[in-house]
Amino acid sequence: MALNIGADDLVENPTPRVPVALCLDTSGSMMGEKIRELVQGVNLFYDAIDEDDDAHDAAEVSIVEFNSAASLIQDFASVERLSRIDAIDATGGTALGDGVNLALDTLEKRKSTYSNAGVLYYQPWLVLMTDGQPNGRSDELERAVRRVTELVAQKKLTVFPIGIGADADMDVLARFSPNRPPLRLRGLSFKEFFEWLSKSVSRVSRSTPGDAVKLDLEGLAGWADL
Repeated sequence: MALNIGADDLVENPTPRVPVALCLDTSGSMMGEKIRELVQGVNLFYDAIDEDDDAHDAAEVSIVEFNSAASLIQDFASVERLSRIDAIDATGGTALGDGVNLALDTLEKRKSTYSNAGVLYYQPWLVLMTDGQPNGRSDELERAVRRVTELVAQKKLTVFPIGIGADADMDVLARFSPNRPPLRLRGLSFKEFFEWLSKSVSRVSRSTPGDAVKLDLEGLAGWADL
């Protein structure tokens, strides 16, 4: 069951937030070592944020999974409210468009909560990870592409499309990222990817909301096929 976190965090801790939405493929093709390594990587991501003073107060994470449908595993919450994940079932198809749209809906809802509480926030991040080709509703996929590209053009979203394995459809992932080509995970380097992501969140949380922050591009070599 997804956790429902209200505005309590924002009252107790008014630090500007970095909302990070993880949109994860949990289709049947992810079964086995892939899904186990993904779960381990997410938990390491939580641990790394927890241990970083800057990221600890700023980062909020949500998780949306997509297989034959999309569902919210973890609503946005600060790291002390995030429960480590024991396991995720991998099953069904690849309704990528449904997943992205749900992740965007969750982001929009959280941004409204920030605004209502008077809490500043950084440009939200969407991390999209898939190992296959989308086979859900085509209209949902097109709506998701349109929403993401419009938000990116308006500088209201940073998107990280990541392909897992040789069968990931990099052409579809590229449609979500007009400014930066999608990257393919090297092997099952989920741990290295989430370590890089936590350092990037820390870097952003030390800046001022609205400032342009350069990502650690050299660090990509630690987990991506370049």
